[in-house]
Amino acid sequence: MPPKKRKARRRTSKRRKSKTFHFSWVKLLLVMLVIVVGYVGWLDFQVYRQFEGKRWSLPARVYARPLELYTGLALRPAQFTSELRALGYRFVSKPRRAGEVSRDGNRYQLITRPFTFWDGRERSQTLRVAFSTQQVTRLQDDRNGNELALARLEPLEIGSIHTARQEDRILVQLSEVPDTLTEALIAVEDREFYQHHGVSLRAIARAFWVNVRSGEVVQGGSTLTQQLVKNFFLTNQRSLWRKINEAITALLLERRYSKDEILEAYLNEVYLAQDGQRAIHGFGLGSRFLFQRPLDELDTAQMALLVGMVKGPSYYDPRRHPKRAKQRRDLVLRVMYEQGLIDQATYQKSSNEPLGLVRAAAGTSKQFPAFLDLVRRQLRRDYREEDLVSEGLKIFTTLNPQTQWALQKSLDQRIKPLLEKHAEMQGAGLVTHAANGEVLALAGGRQAGFSGFNRALDAKRHVGSLIKPAVYLTALEQPQRYSLATLLDDGPLEYEQTDSIWAPNNYDHEFHDQVMLYQALAHSYNVATARLGLDLGVKTVISTLRRLSVSSPLNPYPSLFLGATDLSPLEVTQLYLNFASGGFHIPLRAIRSILNAEGETLQRYGLQVSRVIDPQPAYLINHALQSVVKEGTARALNYRFSEELGLAGKTGTTNDLRDSWYAGYDGAQLAVIWMGRDDNQPMGLTGASGAMQVWSALYAQTGAVRNQPTTPEGIVWHGVDRNSGGLADTGCADTVQLPFIETGALPPPAPCAGGGALQWIPEWLQ
Repeated sequence: MPPKKRKARRRTSKRRKSKTFHFSWVKLLLVMLVIVVGYVGWLDFQVYRQFEGKRWSLPARVYARPLELYTGLALRPAQFTSELRALGYRFVSKPRRAGEVSRDGNRYQLITRPFTFWDGRERSQTLRVAFSTQQVTRLQDDRNGNELALARLEPLEIGSIHTARQEDRILVQLSEVPDTLTEALIAVEDREFYQHHGVSLRAIARAFWVNVRSGEVVQGGSTLTQQLVKNFFLTNQRSLWRKINEAITALLLERRYSKDEILEAYLNEVYLAQDGQRAIHGFGLGSRFLFQRPLDELDTAQMALLVGMVKGPSYYDPRRHPKRAKQRRDLVLRVMYEQGLIDQATYQKSSNEPLGLVRAAAGTSKQFPAFLDLVRRQLRRDYREEDLVSEGLKIFTTLNPQTQWALQKSLDQRIKPLLEKHAEMQGAGLVTHAANGEVLALAGGRQAGFSGFNRALDAKRHVGSLIKPAVYLTALEQPQRYSLATLLDDGPLEYEQTDSIWAPNNYDHEFHDQVMLYQALAHSYNVATARLGLDLGVKTVISTLRRLSVSSPLNPYPSLFLGATDLSPLEVTQLYLNFASGGFHIPLRAIRSILNAEGETLQRYGLQVSRVIDPQPAYLINHALQSVVKEGTARALNYRFSEELGLAGKTGTTNDLRDSWYAGYDGAQLAVIWMGRDDNQPMGLTGASGAMQVWSALYAQTGAVRNQPTTPEGIVWHGVDRNSGGLADTGCADTVQLPFIETGALPPPAPCAGGGALQWIPEWLQ
């Protein structure tokens, strides 16, 4: 073959290989382009799906009862002040904005915050409130001086129900955020926010140059949009691929949404602090967490601190690193001044102010974990867990902060001196409204903020003498056989059981011969109670307890009459509520109503009442429980409270002084207190020396209300001779006035009665 032809063939072959190689590269580039376009399209879909739908899982927010003010309300000035402080009201010389209050002696002037209640939106009000030492004496509209029948403060937020990620936030709209805050944020974090399209090459170059000059990373080049993308869409992993994703996603986000929408999302998403396991996100919750007030009530220095924390929430944590946080805040203030956002006077004044942090001593879930436990258990009956942690529900509860603080303080004061000898000493208690079953306060242990084992709900202990009123009620429901004056034998008793002899003894190790029925309960005589129970029958007493809502397993032996069974404080409360309410079964409830995120009512928890004790026996058992305080085992209460109050209750003490109980009520509230050791070892306290002292301190703080139940039809009063239990007349020297069921049997005349029995009528019936 000639050389020219061979060279021509080689050149043709090279051209073919070159074309094939070039075509392969084109195909590869096209494939890569399709992949890139597809990936960008997928990212765009993710941006739309996550940003357009429900952007955040919002926890349910839980509120205490709102404080309702009216003339005559039993409320001391100190209590009013403590509630205002818990709500984050600022005490000033002259209130000018919502959330501000002034005080002059027992007179207050305040501007309330607007709030959406279960019955609608309530606007801000300017109020004047005057107090005596014990109650509200005047309530006025400060703008016109008119008397007001009722005004209410916004309820105290006591906690929230979080997602598994423990993120918490309060959503705010851009229009609700002060312009000063958003302008400061943009000035410090992204000055070109309204000019760039998601990524700022100028900011990246500037940050690169600053970092090179300083020899370390001191400035970032991320825009607010990129920061939002990093927090909202991506992981915290640091890599080149993540930065590329961040830039692309930021560009896509800017293409789809306006600057204001992006800025609003950033304000709600940014991480600002850590509260235990709860992550504080967004400026709305950050403001509440640090200053106990909403964003629109912050001053310039406080807004600058929030903006400064964005750079490093842990590094600039003002509670752990106050000096470092103040330096950062002052830097933000200087930037605001240099950018013309504030004048020189505001800059100097704000720079000299302290950080202004407010610890929520009474306003966070840390203070009410046991009560929130009860709320959560009741919610699970009607709502799925995923709805509670994601739908932004507003849950209005029955908690009374004043009562809760008083309960926890009373427990702490009684238990603290005992800890040196009994390190395992614990206590629990519940306070409920006697007429509607609302749980006003609940302590699950001696420590207010401890969120572990909830003794009020789950600690089942021997109840001792607390069970006895059920035995006596069973007898009083048989008026042809028993009355309050019926004589019971309190002499030695031996009862033969299948494999043993049961021989109960009294606490004082003495016998008291013949005693009237009400006296046996008042003094908690074990032997007289045991004889009465044996006469009635174990099954009959168990039937009474079941009717009174005791659902726990019950010991079907005579020892049940003396409290040989285990109940929790919650179960004891439900039992005694039947007595305090005048014979009605009222289910305990901790929730009043629930709203959705839009403020629409989802559910109201109304009052449910059914009579389980007839009016006459209910009246008699209440009188007997009043006798416990008047002359029985709880008579020490008379040193602190007037007998005219008619307080009622029952002490409970178990074997070897392992458990101390007191269940007592006045005309408005029932409180059940338990004290004991977690290891169930003896701790040396009776019901009267332990739990009753907590009850006494509690009611001294909250105020006791007179307990004077209406006398039902069919009740008559007679004088009874204390020595014989017979009907007395003017010839008897030592008598007691007792109520009887009119159709029931009466005791015979007393030996001292000469001319027949004397019927007595209480003063309020005359």
